[in-house]
Amino acid sequence: MKRLAEQQDKPLPYSILLVDGDCALCHGMTRFAVRRDRAVRFRIAALQSDIGQKLLKDAGLSVQHRSSMVLMEQDRIYVKSSAALRVLRRLDGLWPLLYAGIVIPCPVRDFGYDLIARFRYRLFGQSDICMLPSAAGPDRFLPGGEQMGSDRDAREKDDVERSPLHPKPD
Repeated sequence: MKRLAEQQDKPLPYSILLVDGDCALCHGMTRFAVRRDRAVRFRIAALQSDIGQKLLKDAGLSVQHRSSMVLMEQDRIYVKSSAALRVLRRLDGLWPLLYAGIVIPCPVRDFGYDLIARFRYRLFGQSDICMLPSAAGPDRFLPGGEQMGSDRDAREKDDVERSPLHPKPD
């Protein structure tokens, strides 16, 4: 756990969850959390997005950070298994019971987390477009939190520009 470099005058009414915008597992976990967060406690952004990069930098984390989720609550930063357990603790239903896993020493928990993170693209797939806005819903997404500039975005834009329904202006 880290503390945010800058203290805010007033605490945010929600927590910020940063996840890998290219990871299919992360998209699934985001959908899972949103469905079980009726109190709307979380706002989500891709680590690769402009706002994600700014938040990582402000928190003193590397902007190359991609291998774990990051949870920002008030003035504290949680990564890896600590972030995952804290998210579970705030969900509806029986999911908060899994927070009992916090008693497992952090290096042991993070070893398992790192193992999954290392192989997540091979096991669950990788997307060349950030699906988080559709996974989370627009009201759950931080402004500017979607990953911009992916190859698929450029291909889709190019396809629309060449479409007979959207002729290029002269």
